[in-house]
Amino acid sequence: MQYRKLGRSAVNVSQLCLGTMNFGPRTSESESFDILNRAVEAGINFIDTANQYGGDKGVGTTESIVGKWLAQDKSRRNKLVIASKVHEPMSDDINDRGLSARHIQMACDASLQRLGVEHIDLYQMHHIDRSAPIEEIWQAMERLIAQGKITYVGSSNFPGWAIARANEKAITRHQLGLVSEQSLYNLLERRAELEVLPACQAYGVGVIPWSPLSGGLLAGHSSAATGRRQSSEAKSALASKADQLNRFENLCGDLNESPSNIALAWLLRQPGVTATIIGPGTAAQLNSVLTVPDITLSNQTLTDLDKIFPPCGAAPEAYAW
Repeated sequence: MQYRKLGRSAVNVSQLCLGTMNFGPRTSESESFDILNRAVEAGINFIDTANQYGGDKGVGTTESIVGKWLAQDKSRRNKLVIASKVHEPMSDDINDRGLSARHIQMACDASLQRLGVEHIDLYQMHHIDRSAPIEEIWQAMERLIAQGKITYVGSSNFPGWAIARANEKAITRHQLGLVSEQSLYNLLERRAELEVLPACQAYGVGVIPWSPLSGGLLAGHSSAATGRRQSSEAKSALASKADQLNRFENLCGDLNESPSNIALAWLLRQPGVTATIIGPGTAAQLNSVLTVPDITLSNQTLTDLDKIFPPCGAAPEAYAW
């Protein structure tokens, strides 16, 4: 496994970040434990979850599964960089959601209890909350840091302007600010390159792409008939992008690599990317991507990928020089 700094922080994280959203709703507790065991064995030290994950099993289920696994061996905790998130509704209570200082404090305490840990290494705002003053958010995060309950703060699904605003406000408060942004980013969805990636690079914020395989579309036709790819939306997207995906699979065949691995390796070559989320549903799926950090993509391959999946174009500020 290879490691990178988490944004401008000094902590090292594996280039593959184990996403746990499947734990509970799609992957049993025992299989989730197998995936976690295999990930650690392979050198993955970065585990991402969220307080809302759990699907039909109920919010908090995924954090609880990770917590049970951690409890099996107390020595595991200090070897891992654990990330969780706050924002999404946790109940019908009108205040049990969003980024109010009250909710941030209460949600963090609940996550710590479910995970069975004393602190969360990376606490991420799951979405932007336009109703919450940035001063209130930083007040809450600073209190959690002072209490030793969190170490770093990150964002997720933030636009570029919100990343800039958050870090500018942190600077005025003499705080480190955001160190990471977890963003939707993959070969089929490259809009993050317009403003999110430039903002992250300017502020030293590490990018952690989620949905790196675009809901399975970039996993190859051979695996396109199971799981989420069975939905009518996925089938429609598959049909509309058939030409691109066929060209992509042919290129991957020439490289003697799976489409999944090339899609992940491409992300790790993009400027500012710290690690990419992987969300295996089985230990076998995890094993299939462990070699991704070792894949080398030539300049010609990168050019070929740009031809198949064109960038969105110049950033809005391109007129200025």
